[in-house]
Amino acid sequence: MTVSQQPPLPYVPGQTSDAPNRSWVAPALFLLPTVVLLSAYLIYPLLSSFWLSLLNWNGLGQNAKFVWFDNWIAMAQDPMFQRALLNNCILAFVSVVVQIPIGLGLAVLLDKAGKRSRILKIIYFLPLLMSSVAVGVLFKNFYDPNFGPLNTVLNAIGLGNFAVDWLGDPHWSLISTAAVVCWQSIPFYMILFLAGLASMPGELREAAVLDGANEWTIFFRITLPYLAGTIRTAVMLVIIGSLRYFDLVFVMTAGGPDGSSELMATYMYRQVFSSFQLGYGSAIASGMFVIVVLAASIGLRLSKRFETEV
Repeated sequence: MTVSQQPPLPYVPGQTSDAPNRSWVAPALFLLPTVVLLSAYLIYPLLSSFWLSLLNWNGLGQNAKFVWFDNWIAMAQDPMFQRALLNNCILAFVSVVVQIPIGLGLAVLLDKAGKRSRILKIIYFLPLLMSSVAVGVLFKNFYDPNFGPLNTVLNAIGLGNFAVDWLGDPHWSLISTAAVVCWQSIPFYMILFLAGLASMPGELREAAVLDGANEWTIFFRITLPYLAGTIRTAVMLVIIGSLRYFDLVFVMTAGGPDGSSELMATYMYRQVFSSFQLGYGSAIASGMFVIVVLAASIGLRLSKRFETEV
């Protein structure tokens, strides 16, 4: 008597099998280009910068000398680096105080105007589309003490006493460049807040209007709390961007006069490409990275704590 052969059992998802599990192959292949690019353009330069910060080297020849953390110690004791860090902090404070409120105010007004504000949105967004180098050259001429439009207008309306060398005066150079930085960056945060307002349910505003709330009450009691997460994100972006800012300030003042508008990035650039101190400049670049990471970590932790308390 022959025994009939049993048919194979159907495959059940999650059931173990003797065949090797290769479900990781497809995700790995898709992630491989990203990993390669990040390694080549982010991880390798970052590790190289840390390694170079341990050397005393001008970037030329084979005379590099390993000095351990001497460059880091010199950076911590460098008065000019301390001043550059303070200027970055001042720039961050001014940017938060100016960019966030103005960007939020413009976003609220444009959102209230609806479709009629399309042209205004394009006009307000134009500064962000301009090259930072072009903006720096434009405002360098605008601030010119002899032929610039700003002092010309002040003299024409009888306010010549307020006409100063905006970029050449150590008391005004940093605040003058910070004003230009804010002017160019405000449109980005305007668009960010517009996106947040676009996601707000219209029923909230309609219910408030039916309850007799005016525009100020709606803004402070509904709109502002709804955008709390977006505002925290914007503040983080402003602070991180201010700590690593370079191009526009370098074009306008190159950190002068006498370091009054010096930033960490401009100081690092001058140390590497003007003084040919590649090791010390790499220490400054690595120090910037550490400072930005610490600022971002502290900001994220405070943001999470705020969300938990709320």
